[in-house]
Amino acid sequence: MPNEKKSSSVTDGFHLVVDALKLNGIDTIYGVAGIPITDLARLAQAEGIRYIGFRHEQSAGNAAAISGYLTQKPGICLTVSAPGFLNGMVALANATTNGFPMIQISGSSDRAIVDLQQGDYEELDQMNAAKPYTKASFRVNKPEDIGIGVARAIHAAVSGRPGGVYLDLTADVIAATLDSDAAKKSLVRVVDPAPRQIPDPDSIERAIDLLADAQRPLIILGKGAAYAQADDAIRKFVETTGIPFLPMSMAKGLLPDNHKQSAAAARSLVLAEADVVMLIGARLNWLLAQGKGPHWSPSAKFVQVDISPTEIDSNRAIAAPVVGDIGSTMNAFVSALRPGQIQPKAAWIDAIAEHKQHNVERMATRLNANPNPMNFYSALRAIRDVFADKPDMYLVNEGANTLDFGRDIIDMHQPRKRLDCGTWGVMGIGMGYAIGAAVVSGKPVVAVEGDSAFGFSGMEIETICRYHLPVVIVVFNNGGIYKGDDINRSGSKDPSPTVLMKDARYDKLIEAFNGVGHHVTDPKGLTKALTDSLASGKPALINCTIDPTAGTESGHLQNLNPQTKVNRQ
Repeated sequence: MPNEKKSSSVTDGFHLVVDALKLNGIDTIYGVAGIPITDLARLAQAEGIRYIGFRHEQSAGNAAAISGYLTQKPGICLTVSAPGFLNGMVALANATTNGFPMIQISGSSDRAIVDLQQGDYEELDQMNAAKPYTKASFRVNKPEDIGIGVARAIHAAVSGRPGGVYLDLTADVIAATLDSDAAKKSLVRVVDPAPRQIPDPDSIERAIDLLADAQRPLIILGKGAAYAQADDAIRKFVETTGIPFLPMSMAKGLLPDNHKQSAAAARSLVLAEADVVMLIGARLNWLLAQGKGPHWSPSAKFVQVDISPTEIDSNRAIAAPVVGDIGSTMNAFVSALRPGQIQPKAAWIDAIAEHKQHNVERMATRLNANPNPMNFYSALRAIRDVFADKPDMYLVNEGANTLDFGRDIIDMHQPRKRLDCGTWGVMGIGMGYAIGAAVVSGKPVVAVEGDSAFGFSGMEIETICRYHLPVVIVVFNNGGIYKGDDINRSGSKDPSPTVLMKDARYDKLIEAFNGVGHHVTDPKGLTKALTDSLASGKPALINCTIDPTAGTESGHLQNLNPQTKVNRQ
C-alpha cells in the first residue's frame, strides 16, 4: 500500500484521486476491491472517506446510483478492471437511463498492451466499451490530469439531465509519482456543477394559457420532479391550480398519496380523457405507453417541463414545451400564475372522484380478505399498515407482481422515500438501493422483494450485516418467477423455467451472517415480524410465504411478454 503519509516532495496517483474526491465533497465510495484498486480503497478509508465494500459490483453501482438520486451529488462506484468493470456497467447504464448521477471509477490494464491486444491481465478497452451506456466516458493517462478527470466526471454526471459517467484510471497512472506542489496545483474544485437553467418566460405563459383553456387538465409527476427537490414549488403549483395529479412510481410522496387531488386511483380514466396533460420531470416512454394507443386521448395536448430540449416531441407533439431545470421552472410558474387563472371544470373533478371511490372500494374488498395462504393483497396490506405509522422510512420495491401490487397498495407520504426499478424495469436493484439509502440517510429501509428479484443481489445481505445497516428485507416467497405453480411441459423431472425451489427458507440465509430471520405465513405474523425488526434496528429478513398460485405472468405487463400461439402435439 502507498505510504499513509505523503513525502514532502512527491505524491502518487492513489493520493491524487482521494484528494480530488475529498476536495469535491465526496464522502462515500461503494465498491469491490481487487487489482489494481485495492490500495485506492484502503487509502480512501484512511483519509476519511467511508468505503462500503460489496460482494458484487452491480450492487455497488446500484448503491452509488441511488445515493446520487437522493443527494444530487454523484455516487461513486469503484471497481477492478475488465470483468469487475463490466459487472458495474449494468448499474451505470441503469443510472444513465433513469437520470441518476453516478461515476464509476475502474482500474484498467496497461494501455500499450491493451491497444495492441497482446493479452494483458484482464485486458479490455474499457473507456470505449462504456461510451454507449453513459453520458460521458473519460480515461486519465497522466497523473497530473487526475484532478481534471474527476472534475469533468462530476460536471457530466450532475449537469443537465443527470446520468452515469465512466472514469478510467490505468494502473500506471495511479501508481505514478509526481511533485507534491505540482500535484496540489493540478487539483480542481468544481464550482456550480449543475447550474440553473432558467426557462423562457414566453414558454411559461404559453403553457399557462393552454392549461387555463383546458376542460380536463392533468399533471403527471415523474421521478425527475422528485430528484429536483423542488417540493414546495411543485406542491404550491398543484394546489393553487387545483389540477388533478398522477404520480409516477418514484414520484409518489411528492404530494401525499392520500392528497385530495391525487388521481392515482383513477389512472385509466384520467389518461384516456385528459385534454391537456402537463408532464413535470416525466418522459413519454413505455411507462406511459409512449403517450399513444388506447390509453390516451388522441386529441390530448401536452405541456412538458424537462431540462433536456431533445426530449421534446420524442413521442407526441408537445404544444407547450418548457425547457429548464424543474426548480427554476416551477418557481417561474408559481410567480406567473394569476389568482383563479386555472380552474379545472367541476364535472372533471367529480368524474375523477367517482372513479376513485369505485376503485378504492374494489381494492378494499381485496385487501380486507384473509386467504390462506396469503396472497399479494393481504401481505402488502400488513406492510402498508406498518408504513402508515412510519412515513419517514424508505421503501425499496422490486419484482413482478410484488412491484406492481406494492406500487398501488403501499401509500407514500414523503418524497424520495419509494425506490424501485424505474425506467428500465431491471431486477437486481434491491439490495444495492437498500444499502445506498441506509448509508445516505441513516434511516430504516424496508426492501419488499419478489423471491426471484431477491436472488439477483441476495448475497448482499452479508454486506448489510457486516455494516450493521438498519435494513429489513421482506421476501414474498411464492416459489417462482411470477408464480410457482407452472409445470414442465416435457414431462421430465426438471422444474419449469419459471419455478424456484418450493418452500425455500430465505430467512436462514441472514442468520448465517448473524442477522435476524423470521418465517411468516399470515398477515398478523408479518406485521409483528416487521414491527419487531424495525424496533430492533438490526438487519433482518422476513421469509413471507405466499400462495404459489398467486400472481400473473409478467405482473401487469403481460402484453410485453409474447407467448406462443402454437400448441405442438
